[in-house]
Amino acid sequence: MALFDVATFGSLFVTLFVIMDPPGTIPIFLALTSGRAARTQRRMAWQAAAVALGVITAFGLFGHQILDYLHVSIPALQVSGGLLLLLIALDLLTGKIEEPTQTKEVNVALVPLGTPLLAGPGAIVAVILAVQGAHGAGQQVAVWTAIVLMHVVMWLTMRYSLIVIRVIKEGGVVLVTRLSGLLLSAIAVQLVADGVLAFVRDAS
Repeated sequence: MALFDVATFGSLFVTLFVIMDPPGTIPIFLALTSGRAARTQRRMAWQAAAVALGVITAFGLFGHQILDYLHVSIPALQVSGGLLLLLIALDLLTGKIEEPTQTKEVNVALVPLGTPLLAGPGAIVAVILAVQGAHGAGQQVAVWTAIVLMHVVMWLTMRYSLIVIRVIKEGGVVLVTRLSGLLLSAIAVQLVADGVLAFVRDAS
């Protein structure tokens, strides 16, 4: 039996890449971390990736048990995650996220970056299914390697997106903030819509 299943690794890595969308995370990361010192922004990049990895790992190992114990369905997870993202998106669109009190007091690396943006319902469901469907050591190693490597990619993406801040300056950051708010609101509405449709399918 192979010690590493390349097909399983490739399938999950591509799935997580599409769901977590590293390029699409750049403008949102820039918007949420603007106004902070470069050292703080670098720290928030790895914190967000670490939080997302911790959440994904927890759900990968105990996902079904956690949801069953709390009597929470996957659609409910989707709707709640979407509503949380929508609140953040509204702050970005109205400029409230840039207020000094929020800049100093709120660690956006935890929420909304770490979860539910990176470790969102889509990624959680994909990991739960991949872990459950992995048979044998080779596939298990491939699954967890894909998970860890995806979060390394996310960290590198956010870490080096700071170069963009130095290029686009303050005016560019404001523009990126508004655009990312629009993008994030669309993601949030899609999550809520998917959750509601899933509720309807389960009820019918």
